[in-house]
Amino acid sequence: MSVIEILTRVEAICQKYDRYDVEKQKDLNVSGDDAFARLYASVDADIEALLQKAEIASKEKNKASAVALNAEIRRTKARLLEEVPKLQRLAVKKVKGLSTQDFAARNDLVHALPDRIQDIPDGTPAAPKQTGGGWAASASRTEIKFDSEGRLDNEFFQQSEESSQFRQEFEMRKVKQDQGLDMISDGLDTLKNMAQDMNEEFDRQVPLMDEIDSKVDKASADLKNTNVRLKDTVNQCAEEVRWHKERFDQFQELLACPVLFCILRTQFGA
Repeated sequence: MSVIEILTRVEAICQKYDRYDVEKQKDLNVSGDDAFARLYASVDADIEALLQKAEIASKEKNKASAVALNAEIRRTKARLLEEVPKLQRLAVKKVKGLSTQDFAARNDLVHALPDRIQDIPDGTPAAPKQTGGGWAASASRTEIKFDSEGRLDNEFFQQSEESSQFRQEFEMRKVKQDQGLDMISDGLDTLKNMAQDMNEEFDRQVPLMDEIDSKVDKASADLKNTNVRLKDTVNQCAEEVRWHKERFDQFQELLACPVLFCILRTQFGA
């Protein structure tokens, strides 16, 4: 097949299935209560996000980070596959303002979703797709044909002993990685629960701390008042001491006068 024939065939295919373009499906002028459009747009956005994560995981040099990303991708893929039956039910519902061709295209979009989701790299080798012992066009795409050369019978896809051992080893490692991730998840849940318990305990301690602060403030105020009263008492005692000292000095002066008079009288009277 020449290059011109390939380009011509690709262009014809693109024109024929142009209505399956996801971006054009988002821009359809349909009613606002179109649940299919909303759910499909959400799933398509998740697929694009997973493709970006898969690209990041493929370039990640840290093996632990790559394993964690791939595990997250596998979980998200499983969740997206659960949305396919919902989309299948919504795809058959009539929507006001939706053309017949666009309505028919929705079934094809939903039919292609599982393959789009499964084709997202998640760190596991993709299983070969077989259609009756060889590669051929899909039943709904009878005009599309892929030429192949060589022998592609059932024996071609049979697993060898080495590939079977590799597959078993891979599955074992995958199970161990999932177990490790589950342990990490359980540990994180335990830490989260501990943090919640600590927060609850702190919340219970807050009223006690407030009460202690109130008691300390009250004790400080009482101590301050006691110090003031003690200072006043000391000042009063000091005043009393000075007063008694002054009175004692006056008494001494009064007592000294008669004694001195008697002494003078004795000396000069004689």
